[in-house]
Amino acid sequence: MEIKYKIWIEKNGKVVFGRGRDDILQAIDEQRSLNAAAKKLEMSYRAAWGRLKASEERMDMKLVDSNPREKSMQLTPYARTMIDRFEKLERDVEALLKEANADFQKLLREKN
Repeated sequence: MEIKYKIWIEKNGKVVFGRGRDDILQAIDEQRSLNAAAKKLEMSYRAAWGRLKASEERMDMKLVDSNPREKSMQLTPYARTMIDRFEKLERDVEALLKEANADFQKLLREKN
């Protein structure tokens, strides 16, 4: 038996941030390009761009800055904060569920 979960943040019923957005931002940080990030994640540029823009609009906050001269992108401090807090939330939930799973396993063993 294993407890499963998926976490995302919504605003007015629409996704603002989650694992997918986190992955896109991490890939942009690594690749310095949305196009390269999309390729790394095996998704279309259009899909990656759409998710990034939707999150920025829903949060009313820029997540990436572009440098047209260098043709590169970098994360804003706000994006880095979102990544850090989201990943902490995931770690905290994983720890909670690990403990709950152990409790359920114990309960099942006691039944037998």
